[in-house]
Amino acid sequence: MRRSTTTLSALAATFVWALPPLQQPLLDSGRAEVHEFGRRLHGRFLHITDLHPDPHYQVHSSTEKYAACHRDPGSAGLYGAETTDCDSPISLINATMKWVEENLKDNIDFIVWTGDSARHDNDPAIPRTEAEVLDLNKMLVDKFVEVFGKEDNINDTDPTNDLIVPIVPTFGNNDMLPHNILKGGPNRWTKNYLKIWEKMIPEEQRHGFERGGWFFVEVIPNKLAVFSLNTMYFFGSNAAVDGCSMKSEPGYEQFEWLRIQLEFLRQRGMKAILSGHVPPARTEYKRSWDETCWQKYALWIKQYRDVVVGSMYGHMNRDHFILQDLDDIHKKLYDGISKRDIAHIDSDEELSIESAADYLMDLRESWAKLPNPPAELKEWAAEDEEQDENEDYESFGSEVLRRRRKKSRRDNKHREMQKYLRKIGGPWAERFGVAQVSPSVVPNYFPTLRIIEYNTTGLETVSTSKSPVIKHTAYHDDLDRFENLTEAAESETDVSIERKKRKKKHKPKKPDFIVPQPPSSASPPGPAYSPQTFTFLGYTQYFANLTYINNDIADHDSVKASKNWKGKRPKQHLPLPDSTPNNFEYEVEYSTFEDKIFQLRDLTVKSYLDLAIRIGKYKPRKGDQWSIEDDTSIATQDSDAREETEERRSDSDGDNDDDEPDIEISKKRHKKKKKHREHRKHKKRKAINKVWFTFVKRAFVGTVEDRELHDTFGEDIVDDESIDGVGDYGAGEL
Repeated sequence: MRRSTTTLSALAATFVWALPPLQQPLLDSGRAEVHEFGRRLHGRFLHITDLHPDPHYQVHSSTEKYAACHRDPGSAGLYGAETTDCDSPISLINATMKWVEENLKDNIDFIVWTGDSARHDNDPAIPRTEAEVLDLNKMLVDKFVEVFGKEDNINDTDPTNDLIVPIVPTFGNNDMLPHNILKGGPNRWTKNYLKIWEKMIPEEQRHGFERGGWFFVEVIPNKLAVFSLNTMYFFGSNAAVDGCSMKSEPGYEQFEWLRIQLEFLRQRGMKAILSGHVPPARTEYKRSWDETCWQKYALWIKQYRDVVVGSMYGHMNRDHFILQDLDDIHKKLYDGISKRDIAHIDSDEELSIESAADYLMDLRESWAKLPNPPAELKEWAAEDEEQDENEDYESFGSEVLRRRRKKSRRDNKHREMQKYLRKIGGPWAERFGVAQVSPSVVPNYFPTLRIIEYNTTGLETVSTSKSPVIKHTAYHDDLDRFENLTEAAESETDVSIERKKRKKKHKPKKPDFIVPQPPSSASPPGPAYSPQTFTFLGYTQYFANLTYINNDIADHDSVKASKNWKGKRPKQHLPLPDSTPNNFEYEVEYSTFEDKIFQLRDLTVKSYLDLAIRIGKYKPRKGDQWSIEDDTSIATQDSDAREETEERRSDSDGDNDDDEPDIEISKKRHKKKKKHREHRKHKKRKAINKVWFTFVKRAFVGTVEDRELHDTFGEDIVDDESIDGVGDYGAGEL
């Protein structure tokens, strides 16, 4: 779909829908009063999510589900019970914020905080209350203010000028009562959070936030905005709303608001980052959003691909990314898609441990169906050169014939490449979008933080805002002008539609919402697709190894011996009563800048598409192959951890020698299979694709043993089958 150069009337024609008071368009930057600020840009920002503070947490209490680390003797550590369902003790929150203050405060530009800032309602003996949910959110705001508050703010009465960096919060599904349920606003929750987040929400957007819980912050004034989407209105488990197809629904209203704001950012030459709590997870069998909301979201991402830099979410606790196929936008969307048109499958709140494997394997299966790129051009050139050396061109009698044959091969390969590029949406892969999902602070695995770096080319003299800094001085006049333009545009549009009807009798039904305009045909690819200013360059994933930090497992000598030991906290162990915790710190789990496995050049869509294709390979290329037999650490892992894993995985009972190599244990287990399978060669499981193996290992923040990952996510391999190219990779490199 193409668009000519935008004029004032053409801009107005895109806004036929009547504008409610909450949808305040951005004003021209020349008409805004901007506060002074002086913090230089660092090209880095913090994404933090799912803190889940729990004031009822008791150290050395039971981690069993019924107790939730609230009572009875058990293994709950000082800084949290890693790899359990318990929430975060206040000590973990304090230690995390102190580490952020000491290590990140002075070299980040802004913070994206994607919700779930209250404990789960997981203990019937101590039910949550509305007051507690709000108080926990207030506590976290106070923690952020302690770290990022301005020291010289004594006489400043403006609450939005209290922070040295912008902080953009959002609702989580546990930030309300009952969890998952939020009615359309205004309601008591939007009103309460307006007060709690008053230091973080721009003044001119407070009315809109009270109505729907969505807003944005110009984190770099006149350059970059971060949008806080209220994904509760998209969430399939929110029974109080009904998708995004009807005008009466808050989800519909939120997309109209988002469309208008993104269009104004486009006109101002600005870029946007989208953030929210519940990610747009969507596989064949699991969908976290209502389908009507996902369809609109995909359409908005497609049409505003010149504006949107990227998107980030939390909620699922697992480190992964979501590749959105924009070709899945349903044709019925333009006819007013409804919930009846496409079946929706609700997802559970934070996918259970059992379903996590299914979800990740669903992702892989969908990526296995992606278009396969042809051989690299440099490989083609090498093939041409090799064939030229092997050909006896004298037998053809002519140098002309040699050139013709070479040109023919080159033309065929060029056609293959062009065919592939058409399938993925051109050289920038504009058929797809990407959403990043960060793991959580709450130690369902290990606590994590993510620092994302972005391109600052051309921003050397620009500063970040210390808080929401733009105050509009002529809002009402601009709104009146805007509404007059939409009235005029409405009549113009009706005339143009009538003319088109005369030319084409079978015109498709007019959508009952405004379809956003795509980028101009002359526009270059956006920062999510082509390296440029604001393009995400990479990220560094940090984690806190609580097993080592808590230092209270009496029967695990390896924990005391090495801080690099990662493993599940034994539920039945007796903690050391007088143990001294080790120094609390977050350390680098991995960095995409130094990652030899993922090999992400940057975080553009094309880079993620290439990674997804490699993950989806069940027969990986030689450099991506790996075998479980190359991980010598599996056979020497702690006997207790191995015993626990074997107990969960084994099909039958039997006595195993703890010192026995894992391969021998696997062989003995397979000998006890059902009789009708005894005639077959017994098999073991290997994640022969080391990129896939790394992906799932990082999804669980390294807390799941390698052997269990192979057993859960690997392929059946006969014992005497050899795998070419293995042996160059070990688990220690993950």
